[in-house]
Amino acid sequence: MAPTPPRAAKKPVTHSLHGEDRADSYHWLKTQGRADPEVLAYLNAENAHLEAVMAPLRDMRQAIYQDLLSHVQGRDEGAPVREGGWLYLTRTEEGRAHPIFLRRPVGGGGEEVLLDLNLLAEREGHANVWVYAARPSPDGRLWAYLLDTTGQEVFELRVLDLGTGQLAEPPLTGVNGWTLDWGADGSHLFYGRDDETQRPSQVWRHTLAESQDADELLYQEDDPTFRAVAHLSENGETLLVVSGAGITSEWHALDVRDPQARLRPILPRERGVEYTVTDGGDHWLALTNQGGATEFRLARWPKGEGLTWEDAEGVLPHDPARYLTGMHLFAAHLLVSGREGGFTRLWVLPWVAGGYGEARRVEFPEASYTVHIGPNHVFDTTTARILYTSLTRPAEHLDLDLNTLATTLVKATPVPCYDPAEYVAEQTWATAPDGERVPVSLVRRRDTALPAPTLLYGYGSYGYPTDPEFRLTRLPLLDRGWVWAIAHIRGGGELGRRWYDAGRLGHKMNTFTDFLAAAEHLKAEGVAGDLVAMGSSAGGLLTAAAVNLRPGLFRAAFVGVPFVDVLSTMLDASIPLTTGEYDEWGNPEEPDAYATMRAYSPYDNLAPGTYPHLFVSTGLNDPRVAYWEPAKYVARLRDLAAPGGGVLVLKTNLGAGHGGSSGRYDALNEDAEEYAFALAAVEGRLEGAGQGGQ
Repeated sequence: MAPTPPRAAKKPVTHSLHGEDRADSYHWLKTQGRADPEVLAYLNAENAHLEAVMAPLRDMRQAIYQDLLSHVQGRDEGAPVREGGWLYLTRTEEGRAHPIFLRRPVGGGGEEVLLDLNLLAEREGHANVWVYAARPSPDGRLWAYLLDTTGQEVFELRVLDLGTGQLAEPPLTGVNGWTLDWGADGSHLFYGRDDETQRPSQVWRHTLAESQDADELLYQEDDPTFRAVAHLSENGETLLVVSGAGITSEWHALDVRDPQARLRPILPRERGVEYTVTDGGDHWLALTNQGGATEFRLARWPKGEGLTWEDAEGVLPHDPARYLTGMHLFAAHLLVSGREGGFTRLWVLPWVAGGYGEARRVEFPEASYTVHIGPNHVFDTTTARILYTSLTRPAEHLDLDLNTLATTLVKATPVPCYDPAEYVAEQTWATAPDGERVPVSLVRRRDTALPAPTLLYGYGSYGYPTDPEFRLTRLPLLDRGWVWAIAHIRGGGELGRRWYDAGRLGHKMNTFTDFLAAAEHLKAEGVAGDLVAMGSSAGGLLTAAAVNLRPGLFRAAFVGVPFVDVLSTMLDASIPLTTGEYDEWGNPEEPDAYATMRAYSPYDNLAPGTYPHLFVSTGLNDPRVAYWEPAKYVARLRDLAAPGGGVLVLKTNLGAGHGGSSGRYDALNEDAEEYAFALAAVEGRLEGAGQGGQ
């Protein structure tokens, strides 16, 4: 007999705005809070229901987990990255869940273990541990790192004395994960703090061995729509503080060689003008959209007071076919990242005769690939670390000769029991309802007969591209005859800034209809048999919205840590992310923005009907998309789903946040659970355990 799903209590509330009343019987899951016994009882009941649904699939899940494990190199070392006189790297050990941070002298010699996260977790009794950033002091005597043990993304800043192996001082608390750098003489640290809504709003300077109460506030951002973060320039001379909203940025600079220095503005903020700055010594460099450069241009101007955009000199002009996204400066070269034709690209510009020379593109043999600027902490060098991958090629850490553009392999990610020749990557194009062509990337085994079960993945928000990269976690599905497809939908940045702008604010519906067009195209072209949708965070919004629009198109959907209660969240300025994302979603206090969000908000558009199998997940400590959004969504779905529809489950990770479990084996187990659900959905092994109609 099918397990009986739990039902959340109904406590009617009505939200009224712009002439509309929105009934919300599950608002209490938010207002009573995650520590409330009634809330926890409901979430635990849903977890128990998930266990009951998955119990008959135990053997399948275990087989998938073993498949995943077979592709994981138990003992492995990351690519070493030079900083000062040391090479810093991480190592994983067989059977151990967390990485070990270590270093070795550049000239050879014994290694030093800086931090074993496994031992720390055991010693301090943490189920999960995350290190977001770590930085050695300029002289290499100290090592600072940001530690989170809850998933709430509120950190301790710990400073390790590498001579004694002990903490050099008590940890700094209430630190965010966005800023961590040293002053030039190693006596100061720069870090960030959040406001009460967990918005990065402050940058601080800490003097070692002094109380945190004595720290100096360097920058305070009072505009609730802006976020302030900082990082050190590549030449190590300047702390660059950026305060940014979705489509506006402002930069300040501080000379880290002077402990008494104060921040000074570079250029004032101007609504709609975005720019990214680095320190070129006697000049500033900026990637910017100023002056109508929608895909961004590269400019420079001499340092001085009262700078204006009219003072800037062009370095790389605006090209509508080339989207410039990032840069890294070296003593004699500038490495620029961007996109052309939907794919990532790199260009190198030499410093010659007081200016920047011609940009040369770095070429690679594959037609479809992804390349990024890697970690680089040496300024005076002619070698840059870059990262290269494709759908069938595990990530490679390469050293790029900035003079010749030749690459040298430093580290290829080992993937046991994997032969790339057995797999094929392809690209196809779907046509959206408005005629726009939407790229879709595919990967499958060469011997997979089509049509085949297809997992369609998407994100499509914030301008973040979902690039064709290798993921070993796809292999169990591919080896079982599935196709993995990625829909490069509007709202992402795959086809440049225009692609992003065409999928946000009033154009947001394009994101969802692009995804549906990709799904329909794969069906029509004979690629996809049964379709399973997958997305997380804003991608969870995507899959939930797509299911609302076309529930019969998908056999199942994964709605991960999903932003599904869009109106209630964006109307609450007291919670994380809301005020800083008005440029992404809009402010629903404004009638037009409200109407746009009201048209797609998944929670507000649920209706009686038959839904596919749905696997919804969340983290109790998630600061980005609170647990109550998916909890409310599932509770309402149980009311509205017709008998005979798919199985609905809600998984709440009670000890983690937005990213799930920190341990690599726990993460693999979570993947195995989801894949077992997908396989069972397609094979008809979830039938009969309907989600509604009670």
